[in-house]
Amino acid sequence: MSKETENAFDFEDLGRKVKELRIKNGLTQNQVASELHVTPGYISNVENNRTAMSLRVLSYYAKLTGITLDSLVGKIEPEYRTTALDNELLSIISRYSDEKKQKILDILKIIDR
Repeated sequence: MSKETENAFDFEDLGRKVKELRIKNGLTQNQVASELHVTPGYISNVENNRTAMSLRVLSYYAKLTGITLDSLVGKIEPEYRTTALDNELLSIISRYSDEKKQKILDILKIIDR
């Protein structure tokens, strides 16, 4: 595998995932465009794979849709999915009280048997 292929990012999957997340969050292209300070045409172009989001806009999009950038990239890039899932779990769990964390740990120990 060439270095270029190894570092390739699946932008076709990006457009599909961006659209799926927008719809899942009940957002219109106009709402997303307004929140990200871009045009609705830009969002349409991303969703239809005519352009790719910059890292800055991608990070704002992740925040807008309530996920981490890691999670968004993990949804797009299969080789990164496991790391992204771990990071998303840590991000969510870190907001919990110690009591809630203990309950989660107890549940995980039961599942892991």
